[in-house]
Amino acid sequence: MEQLLMDSAYDLRELEVGEIIEGVIVGISDNNEVLVDINAKSEGVIPARDLDRVDEDIRENLKPGDEVFVQVVRPTSREGNAILSLSRALAEYDWQRAQELLESQEIFEGEVSGYNRGGVIVYLGKARGFVPASQLVSDEGKKQEDSDDRFKDLVGKKLMLKVIEMDRSRNRLILSERQAMREYRRMQKEKLLSELQVGEVRKGVISSMAPFGAFVDLGGADGLIHLTELSWRRVQDPTEVVSIGDEVEVKIISVDRERRRIGLSLRQLQPEPWSVIHENYAIGQLVEGVITRLTSFGAFARIDDTIEGLIHISELSDHRINHPKEMVKEGQRVTLRIIKIEPEKRRMGLSLKRVPEEQYAEIDWAPDDEDAATIGQALGEEVVEEMMAEGRVDEEAPEETANETSEDASEVEA
Repeated sequence: MEQLLMDSAYDLRELEVGEIIEGVIVGISDNNEVLVDINAKSEGVIPARDLDRVDEDIRENLKPGDEVFVQVVRPTSREGNAILSLSRALAEYDWQRAQELLESQEIFEGEVSGYNRGGVIVYLGKARGFVPASQLVSDEGKKQEDSDDRFKDLVGKKLMLKVIEMDRSRNRLILSERQAMREYRRMQKEKLLSELQVGEVRKGVISSMAPFGAFVDLGGADGLIHLTELSWRRVQDPTEVVSIGDEVEVKIISVDRERRRIGLSLRQLQPEPWSVIHENYAIGQLVEGVITRLTSFGAFARIDDTIEGLIHISELSDHRINHPKEMVKEGQRVTLRIIKIEPEKRRMGLSLKRVPEEQYAEIDWAPDDEDAATIGQALGEEVVEEMMAEGRVDEEAPEETANETSEDASEVEA
């Protein structure tokens, strides 16, 4: 018997202030004190005032039989019980988790609970963390502001964060959204690059602009829509087509996994203008155009922002001229008549001198017909053949100088 008592005494825990131990709840008193079996000489007590510091959902779910971690505040009280703290144990556990996050550099999500002039406050459990303004990404749009309420709109928002500095003795816990987002985007890009296939259509948001195109956030990774892929028409600046924040559907046109680049296109999801040109234009039709450039053999004009046609020098005036600048200038808006359409060559012939001619009255005053794609359909093939026989509609536009340079000829394309 004596040996048994000695062995039992030997097994009892010697408590030290500040240590965290595991125990089992054996009862809850009427004054809300929690009795815990901690394998010591007597049961430990968690005072009611300590429970007040614990989250309500945890506090209300405590019951006999639950295993809990507690911190020793005082090994022995006057009554002979150890004074324990559940709130401190929970906080210490959170600091231990913070240490693990610092070592692993794992990304976690935290909610902004407050702010000051220097940044925002995010709790990691009971451990109070701080995100300095320099480590925030969600505040990019207000960096120039210098006010006490600069971070007000971030309260309640969840951020992706990493622990970048920790000092438990000073209760110092520094977090970074910038580093977390950088790592998150890298991982997302790796995932996307492994999944994307050329030809796929994806949704995204315009995230930034550059002189050479627009970047689209595809969900953690950015792809580039080059200027030439924004529209079938000629684009000089991406803001002519899209704005930051626009939601767009894009086609994947290239995936470079080694260089980690994604090429996108907006225009390839739209009808190629020359493939549907007869749905909108017909020979003899009057159109509004803007002179885009002048050459020795004529002037180019863009109509409907998508199709560019050539006004041959012989179609600018009834009298002989030496250069198109005698009749038109770049940027000028003019009324023109379509005299030739060649979709397969992406060519359209236009005329300035034929706009007022009375012989086109039948065409100009023909009734609108949404289903008519050509003059032949609108007026009847016999009428058109008669007009062509009389020389009132050309079968071919002048081409004596159209082939002077392949570069100029190719630029008739949209």
